[in-house]
Amino acid sequence: MVWKITGPLQACQLLLVVLSLPQGRTSSVLTVNGRTENYILDTQHGVQASLECAVQNHTKDEELLWYREDGIVDLKNGNKINISSVCVSPINESDNGVHFTCKLQRDQTVSVTVVLNVTFPPLLSGNGFQTVEENSDVSLVCNVKSNPQAQMMWYKNNSALVLEKGRHQIHQTRESFQLSITKVKKSDNGTYSCIASSSLKMETMDFHLLVKDKVFVMPAEPIIAACVVVVLTLAFALFSRRKRIVKLCGKKNDPNSETAL
Repeated sequence: MVWKITGPLQACQLLLVVLSLPQGRTSSVLTVNGRTENYILDTQHGVQASLECAVQNHTKDEELLWYREDGIVDLKNGNKINISSVCVSPINESDNGVHFTCKLQRDQTVSVTVVLNVTFPPLLSGNGFQTVEENSDVSLVCNVKSNPQAQMMWYKNNSALVLEKGRHQIHQTRESFQLSITKVKKSDNGTYSCIASSSLKMETMDFHLLVKDKVFVMPAEPIIAACVVVVLTLAFALFSRRKRIVKLCGKKNDPNSETAL
């Protein structure tokens, strides 16, 4: 087609016609498990989750990409064109909150993201045996993972712990429940229980605390200083009496100084 421009008016009309022409936009639509929008997949610990990505409204074969967080998933050749599936099996607590994203290889702005919401009972861990000296400080750290989040409590010797103001302090985050005790006493000996309770299950972990007598340690600096003083004193005494010592030694070695019989 040949365009003949005879004036400014025709030039403007031609520009409007060009701008109104189709721009080759992507018309393909992605779905994951039949859904076109990003969504959260509720699942459980120990089961299997399958995600199927499919191209809708395509006029030619389209290659698909899968990402787990920022890392690309290695797909087999027969699992890339128009329909692609990934399987997470078995699901565990580390998969909670993980993003899986299916993208159109030709236009990666076309994508659908699925976030795994993995429910699991409380999982507790920590140092179960601690020995400290009397009058020192100690922290019992109970590491916890749970979805839904668990309600946390501290018990001592099978009874709810009575917090003593100024000595007991509790600090809680999403993944830890910490009991700090300052200036421990002999009465702090015992078994402390970290109890996590969720709608799925209640879990308990015991922490055994042994308070031993404070060991008195003689500071090294005063001992060293005292030894130096003693050595210097002896050296000064010997130096000040050196002439007398030399005379005594001389008399012993002089044969003329012996008493005649």
